[in-house]
Amino acid sequence: MPSDAVVRALHGARWALLLRGLVALSLGVFIIARPLESVAALALVIAIWALVSGLMQMVHAFEVRATAPHWWLLMLGGVISTAFGIGALYLYPGLSLTLAVLWVAYWLLLTGFVGVYAGMVERRAGLPWVATLVFGVVSALAGVYAIAAPPVTLVAIMGLIAGFAILSGIVLLVAAYQLTTAHARLAGTPAATHS
Repeated sequence: MPSDAVVRALHGARWALLLRGLVALSLGVFIIARPLESVAALALVIAIWALVSGLMQMVHAFEVRATAPHWWLLMLGGVISTAFGIGALYLYPGLSLTLAVLWVAYWLLLTGFVGVYAGMVERRAGLPWVATLVFGVVSALAGVYAIAAPPVTLVAIMGLIAGFAILSGIVLLVAAYQLTTAHARLAGTPAATHS
């Protein structure tokens, strides 16, 4: 018979997984059901994240100034992030959403250029290179399209967030169920009474 501490830990983990799964699933469904409110919430999260991150970075730069010779770079990054956060809150939601779209677009472009370069290196090395090159070209083209069509990019971002939230919610709920059956086995009670 396992100790009470193990049984309690399983019980707590089961409830934590269950709650996280329900929240993630609810978030995904909310994004699909209320896309405009979801986009506004994303813009607010980006603005607040930039503001808090910038303030924390400035505090960190101030703390390490005696030991880090380039502490001013941290401070500069913090000032820029804080200024963006303030601007994004002031120009809510436009600036935050523009950043989200540009971030995805530049990420796709950079990934594409790296993929094309890696494909060329693989070709020179005599390795299979076509798939890497095609991936790079497709990614670069997607980045160009993301810049050219910001609303589509924003819809894609929200769709990915919703899909990830729903998928992770389902996985967490399955894990919670599995912990329920494990908890029942360890506690010596039939699993059917706990499911």
